[in-house]
Amino acid sequence: METAANGLTFRDAVDSDVDALVALIESAYRGDSSRTGWTTEADILQGQRTDPEGVRAVIKSPDSRLLTVERDGRVVACCQLEHRDDHAYFGMFAVSPDLQGDGLGKVIMAEAERTVREEWGATEMHMTVISVRNDLIAWYERRGYRRTGRMSPFPYGDERFGIPLRDDLQFELLVKELG
Repeated sequence: METAANGLTFRDAVDSDVDALVALIESAYRGDSSRTGWTTEADILQGQRTDPEGVRAVIKSPDSRLLTVERDGRVVACCQLEHRDDHAYFGMFAVSPDLQGDGLGKVIMAEAERTVREEWGATEMHMTVISVRNDLIAWYERRGYRRTGRMSPFPYGDERFGIPLRDDLQFELLVKELG
């Protein structure tokens, strides 16, 4: 467990965090609560973003960690880090909607990148973002990620990932070289 100067504590998630993490991820992306922040997907997807089984699977996977961020004992953010050969995958990123826009995301991304570089020797960070999320992609580009143009299909028909409100959703791979 590491506490940063800004009062944030970074640690790996444990089973007892599952409910809080599901609530956090859902609040950041789905439903009216997500509209408080700017990362909402409420206009393109309904239904769930994740579920307890999905979060638990990340916690239990030997190649994954779910970095959990607390402030004053409250879970305020999280992100999945997965070791994949020479690179790491970044996913399940959520910041509490009432704290978005305060620079927290930048701090968490920097810690995630430092962690995979130092602990796994990763030379790149990969992530996938829904390609129509231009504001979110632009935010990642400002953090050094580049669009690759490599697309993968959205899992239409699998409600574990939400109920699409449009028929043109796909994921684009974003990559950052880790110096």
